[in-house]
Order: sequence, then C-alpha cells, then structure tokens
Amino acid sequence: MSQTMTVPGTGVSSHDQQSPLYRVVLLDDDDHTYDYVIEMLQKIFIFSAEQALRHAQEVDAAGRTVLITCELPEAEFGRDQIHGYGRDWRMDRSKGSMSAIVEPAQ
Repeated sequence: MSQTMTVPGTGVSSHDQQSPLYRVVLLDDDDHTYDYVIEMLQKIFIFSAEQALRHAQEVDAAGRTVLITCELPEAEFGRDQIHGYGRDWRMDRSKGSMSAIVEPAQ
C-alpha cells in the first residue's frame, strides 16, 4: 500500500513531488578502443553487447553519449565508476580512464 504525505505549508503531497533527474554522459577521446568502451559499459552499466556497441559508436561519432538518466546519487556513482575504471591496456598511449560528466536532464 502506498502512503501519501502532505508537505507542511505547501498543500503538495510527497507522492506528487519528483526528484530531479540527471544524465551520465560519456565523453569521447582517442585513447580508448571500442573494445574497452564495450567492456566497460557491460561491466559498469550491465549493457548488452549491442547496447554497448551503439554507445561506443555514438560517442565516437558525436563526441558524447548519454548512458543513463537517474537521480543525482546514482548518476554521480556511475560517473565515478567510469573515472575509476582504469586505462585501456590495448593502447600504449592510454594513461587513464575515460571521462564522463553528470548534467541535469531537462
């Protein structure tokens, strides 16, 4: 059973209020392979190989791809997971993780 509470002084129920949503956006670079991007997205976001490939192609072509839209704590966690994933061992010039940002979903 769902409960609805009225926020004092507003006449608005907490059931009607929604938390703002945010996007996790992966940014392109030339220091990571498609295999790295696909592997990372499958491990962090549990994407299928096909979903991960589509995101890899989009980030390569457009310079960015929106991975997920969710509440801020989850978005920040996803971004931090990308930043902590590590270098692409397939490329000598890869020195670290890919970059990602969190932006408001409007």
